[in-house]
Order: sequence, then structure tokens, then C-alpha cells
Amino acid sequence: MSKFFLYLRTNTFRKNLIYAIVGIIALFVLVYFGLRVYTKHGDRQEVPVLKGLHIGEAIDILKKAGLEYQVDSVYQMDTRPGLVIDQDPEPASAVKGGRTIYLTMITQTAPEIAFPEVVDKTLIEVISIIKNHSLVLGDTTYINDIARDVVLDAQFGGQPITAGRMIPKGSRINLVLGNGRGNDQVNIPELVGLPYSEAEFALRGLGLVIGNISFADGSRDTLNATVVEQTPDISSQFISLGSAIHLKLSNSVVPTAPSTINE
Repeated sequence: MSKFFLYLRTNTFRKNLIYAIVGIIALFVLVYFGLRVYTKHGDRQEVPVLKGLHIGEAIDILKKAGLEYQVDSVYQMDTRPGLVIDQDPEPASAVKGGRTIYLTMITQTAPEIAFPEVVDKTLIEVISIIKNHSLVLGDTTYINDIARDVVLDAQFGGQPITAGRMIPKGSRINLVLGNGRGNDQVNIPELVGLPYSEAEFALRGLGLVIGNISFADGSRDTLNATVVEQTPDISSQFISLGSAIHLKLSNSVVPTAPSTINE
């Protein structure tokens, strides 16, 4: 132990101690300044506002600022293609040179999706399905069918489309719906004001028949009579084929003449 204390008093120990201290200080200075250079300490700048710019303009700004970039794309209907809609970090954030800025832009090409199943579903259901699949509801056409407001067919580009077919997002889809009447119903015609012979002809042409006939003036002459009342009237709108329309006639009413348009 005494030799150890004697060694601490020698010049050799003092020199080694000084070398060690100098080495530690040099290592600390080297690490300190090395980290400052590596981490670009003090090299800070604000992220420019890129949202709302075209992707080309945004990239030019980032290049001039010495910043890197990475671009992702999404599709949105009714939005200008190439428009930057999001950025990370946000504008005015402080970043170091060379930092990567992540941009999200609107792509010009719509991605394709599988057309969903819509046939035999109600109109309310299909509207929700179309919206959730980023499609657009086009025209709705009604045809005679007992199922009211039920989708009987879907069309894309004027042609029927089946579930599973790949179509671009934002496509316009036209629907064919049932009107709830079926094929055995027709519109009730307006007979009031027509001569009896014309009313009879109109009913036969629609597949309807004349029911009970009564007279408003006590006459029994159907040959020169005019229809003054009908049951059911046109407010009922529809009636089944083969149904009867009851008429009230009068011989004292002048038949309504067809209107003419002067050209």
C-alpha cells in the first residue's frame, strides 16, 4: 500500500494523469461538436404552407428550402387533380434542413371498386350503399311492378351492371324501380266532357269496361249523350284491368271540342 502512495507522488503518475484529463476533455469536445454537426443544431426553418397548391408548385418550394418530400395520393370527387390537401408537419412547424415533408395530393385517376349488390333492395337502402361506395346516384326510372320503390335493375353507361363488376369511384349509377302497381293496373282516363261513344272507345282501349249508366236529365239516349260524371274519377289515378267505370250522362251538355293550337 505504501508503494502505491509513493507512486502517486512520482512525475510519471502526474504526466499520465494530465494526459488522461486532456484526453477526456478532447473526447468531450469532439463528441459535443460532432453531435451538433450531426444533428444540425441551430439549423431550423419553418415548414412552408403547401396545402392548396398544385403538387408541382409544392415540390419546387420544398427543393428551394432544402427539404425532402414524399407524396401520397387519394381520390376525391369534384376536386382538382394534383391539389395538395394535407401535409405533415403542419405549416409553420420548425424543422431542420433535409427533413422529409409528407404530402397528400388528389390523384387524377379514380381507383376502381367492385359494384355492390343493389337489386331487390329498397331505394333508401341503395342510396346509402351507393354513397358509402363513393358512387353517384343518377336517374331513377319507374316501371310497373308490385314492389314499390324496390330496385329492379341498375345501369352504368346505359348498360345493365351486375354486382362485382369493377367500375371507377364516382361513377354515375341509374336505377330502375318498381312503382307498386304491377302489370295489371292502368291510369284512370278523363272521360268527363266526352261523347258516350268516345268514352266507350277509350275504356275498351285501356282494357276497362263501362259499369252502371245513369242520366242527369232523365233521358235514356246514349247515342247523343255526353259524360258529365265518372266513378271512380281521375283522383284515384290507377285501376285494375277489367274494372268498371260508372258513368253519368246528359243530353243537354255540348261535348267538349278538342283544342287546337295555331302554329
